[in-house]
Amino acid sequence: MKPAYLFAIVLSAMFWASCDKYFGDKTDTDFLTPPDFSQRPAFYVPVQPVLAGLQKPTDVVYGFDELIYVVDSAAELVISYDQSGRQLSRFRVPGAKKVAQDRALDLLVLGHKDTVINNSNQRFDAVYRLDITHGGVVNLGAAQITNTLVHPFYYKNTFSSTDASTRFTDIAVYGDNSYYVSRTGEFPGSPGLPPDDAVIFFNENDVYQSPVFVNSQGRLVRDFFKVPSAITTFMQPPQISAQAFSRNFIYCSSPQERNTNEFRIRTIEYVITENGASYGPVAPVQRDTSTSSGTISDSEKYFNPTGITVAGDGTNYIFVVDADTDSLYQFSGNGLEGVNPPAGAASDKNIIVSFGGTGNGLTQFNRPSAVAYANEIVYVADRDNGRVLRFRLTTDFD
Repeated sequence: MKPAYLFAIVLSAMFWASCDKYFGDKTDTDFLTPPDFSQRPAFYVPVQPVLAGLQKPTDVVYGFDELIYVVDSAAELVISYDQSGRQLSRFRVPGAKKVAQDRALDLLVLGHKDTVINNSNQRFDAVYRLDITHGGVVNLGAAQITNTLVHPFYYKNTFSSTDASTRFTDIAVYGDNSYYVSRTGEFPGSPGLPPDDAVIFFNENDVYQSPVFVNSQGRLVRDFFKVPSAITTFMQPPQISAQAFSRNFIYCSSPQERNTNEFRIRTIEYVITENGASYGPVAPVQRDTSTSSGTISDSEKYFNPTGITVAGDGTNYIFVVDADTDSLYQFSGNGLEGVNPPAGAASDKNIIVSFGGTGNGLTQFNRPSAVAYANEIVYVADRDNGRVLRFRLTTDFD
């Protein structure tokens, strides 16, 4: 994966840097209250300029090359920006909706692939691998598609009536450039095949390895994941300090039922013991009102979490956007909502800095679909407002 170029590529990038409604119509969520945005000791403020001129941005990521990548699903484009917000280049991928970058600086893009089976036109979801480095320089505009994984043919040779309706929902990279893909669909599973609602694992060479089966309450659960909508690993930029050792991940669930007893967000831990390796759910975060008024496990907090990321700068912040509350939520690494109070604050309790609400103001959203973080800046893909917003915590300013 071009290891000889890696250092030169990163230096070059640093120099130049100096979705459709898959789960149906938007649900009536009047019973949910977006977090209040009012005067607090710490809160997020907009950073200008807004990344505008987009039709339907469905993803935003901060790359290991220190560039920002945005997917405009309506235009089927992946677009690169430098950290000032200047657009650099773009590349078309059929059906593009989500993107991730591995540590070799390849882009992995979720899209679709049209083909003909038995004289019938079919469209399947696919993973596209893009080589964007040329002569040690990152250039998305000159990208080459080097591999395409088409559902379901990466893991079986047969085709069923439900395969065309299966959707990839997100992608997240592990430290050795292997990666997870979340997907959802109609097939409930069988003794020989996993269900469509799943998280699946590929190695660094794009070879399908297995679905993730979860050990829960003493048994192996094949259908643990219910309508997974977003996924992230803990391996995040910057390149030099990325946590390459952890295969744990966090996934979001967006089932249609309003079952407030379901946990929308769960951390899945990869554990190696003398009996072998397995995945298991981390226990939900318990609320401690003396420390914070909310947790990432609060099932009533959100209904349709569509984007999640983890800060790679050592703060370990976790960010979530919800398309139905039109809000951004921030949690500490232990899952408690909010941030530590600034020095001299009257209380040691976390300050809630989550915010949002429906609208097109600079602190409002309309079906946000993704979130990214780097260098104390939070990026939100504000899908139905056609823009990417940037925010910075007031306590992070000099």
